[in-house]
Amino acid sequence: MKFRAFTALAVAAAMAVPAAAETRVTYKSAKTASSYYQMAVQIAEAMQEASGGEISVTVEESQGSVQNVMEVRGRGGDYVFTTPPVLVSLAQGGKAMFEGKGDPAFDDIRALFPIPSLTMHFVMTEESGAKTFDDLKGKTILLGKGSFGATEGEKYLELFGVQDEVSIADVELSNAVPAMQNGQIDGFVTAGSWPAPNVVEAAASTGVHVLSLSDEQIAETKRTKLVIPAGTYAGQDEDIVTTSLPVVAFTTTKMDDETAYQLTKTYWEQKASMAEAAKWWGGVDEALMENITGQIHAGAVRYYEEAGFTLTDDQK
Repeated sequence: MKFRAFTALAVAAAMAVPAAAETRVTYKSAKTASSYYQMAVQIAEAMQEASGGEISVTVEESQGSVQNVMEVRGRGGDYVFTTPPVLVSLAQGGKAMFEGKGDPAFDDIRALFPIPSLTMHFVMTEESGAKTFDDLKGKTILLGKGSFGATEGEKYLELFGVQDEVSIADVELSNAVPAMQNGQIDGFVTAGSWPAPNVVEAAASTGVHVLSLSDEQIAETKRTKLVIPAGTYAGQDEDIVTTSLPVVAFTTTKMDDETAYQLTKTYWEQKASMAEAAKWWGGVDEALMENITGQIHAGAVRYYEEAGFTLTDDQK
């Protein structure tokens, strides 16, 4: 009788202890055909596995970095998104594409961790014969809509004096490779960390040439020079010289400190295993922390201080 009573009490006590609550996070990155979407899926899987299922990350497709920032206005504490830090600065200052769209929510944006940089790709079919920006004259190019790559691509066409001599295709970037295969376009512009999945597919299926920029052209863009090594894409016999822009994963002050801490800790601890599956993670190290130009979430700061990272006063 005593044994039965003890057992009943033990079961009741066990049932009274709540199971660890699952932390749900929404991670908004980019279009499904991009390298950034694939990175998001990798991060989601790494978070799920490393946390034993206590952190559940849902990946959402995005129309681009600007949209990711704009959605801060209506999102809660579970929202994580990627964007170049410069767009956060523009949003907080109400400048450029954020002019007249300012919101107090933008001031609550906080960084979590850096991810591989946006890398510009001007991808042309071999059949087009285009090797330089001057060769784009008379060609039909797909820029996409609403993404950083589309905006940046348009800027480059203007900088290099060919914007009025290029036809812009009204096609979604996710359809770039099929459009190239059926002759609907001569090339497309995409911004994603290399190797970019849609460029890999295009190079393997149709044969492409990715344009290189001269040092003078890179200086005009005011972006960072980046070299994509020869052999990265099928048929690529030479290095590709192009530009890049830092990208960071952000959230807002609505996220609780513990979640921000766990996300940041898991990201850095799982980075090496993610690099085994995709080489774009190989270039992520502590040096990339300089890409974070604004404040870091307090929970993430806790991890960085524990791990011995050096943070600037602006980041704290």
